[in-house]
Amino acid sequence: MKLSEIPGAEFTPQKDLKSGTTFRLEATADYLEVKTIEALQTALPLLHSQNTPYLILGWGANQILPPRYPGVVIHLDFYHDEAELSVARDLYTLPASLGLNYLTAHAVKFGLKGWEVFTGIPASLGGAIYMNAGTNLGEIGDLVTEVTLVTPAGNLRTEKIHKGSFSYRKNYFVGPGEVIVGAKLKHLGLDELIPEKIKSYLEYRKTTQPLATKNCGCVFKNPMKEMPAGKLIDLLGLKNLKVGGLKVSSKHANFVENHGESNWDHFRTLTETIKFEMDVFYGIEFELEVKIPYP
Repeated sequence: MKLSEIPGAEFTPQKDLKSGTTFRLEATADYLEVKTIEALQTALPLLHSQNTPYLILGWGANQILPPRYPGVVIHLDFYHDEAELSVARDLYTLPASLGLNYLTAHAVKFGLKGWEVFTGIPASLGGAIYMNAGTNLGEIGDLVTEVTLVTPAGNLRTEKIHKGSFSYRKNYFVGPGEVIVGAKLKHLGLDELIPEKIKSYLEYRKTTQPLATKNCGCVFKNPMKEMPAGKLIDLLGLKNLKVGGLKVSSKHANFVENHGESNWDHFRTLTETIKFEMDVFYGIEFELEVKIPYP
């Protein structure tokens, strides 16, 4: 069977993916949009048998794609039963492709305590779980009770989440080639102050982050809580540093803005320069938060 013949999936060879990420760098790859878990269970063993690399592209807010990815980019677009978010529940069973914006809207409507931690994060649920996304309000990993994955062999696997399942911007349970397809989320009770808390944090993000520009979110992980990456970069005087059409944001130094005529090499040069300066002046080894599948 070919990828183009899989029921519940749509294959596009060498698709232009510039609009597939929020950073808008030039990128092209074979592209597979998957509508059902069964289609993914068929696709992964096929790709594995052909030794074809693949990656999952969600909202593309923290991903940098190379100009030509030498494999298949997979996008999940599963059906979501809207009834699941029609009432407040103790536990939610949700598809990985669901956007966090839907969950935030639900938290505002019903006052779900704990769900404020992913306020304003432009991501799908699966992507957020994979990187344990969060804000200074907390991390999504504290709300996840169970994750469903598809293995490279096409099997479904369920992971019960425990205290050691996550750390800062990292999970410890997704194996090589496995894909998150769904999860169960809890909340920490109902609180009538949650809507105002979410609104206030959204306003805070608007005033402190360059949300209106083409960027990939925070580029580096914070090496320590009391000294975030953006502050360290700012102290080095690297705000407004430019390479090609890329520029370190003057609003938040852990954001890189794309002002046009920018490419993969510009991004690597800019980030390597920042990492070098950080190591020389502070002895700190910066680690990328943004995901880059180097070819």
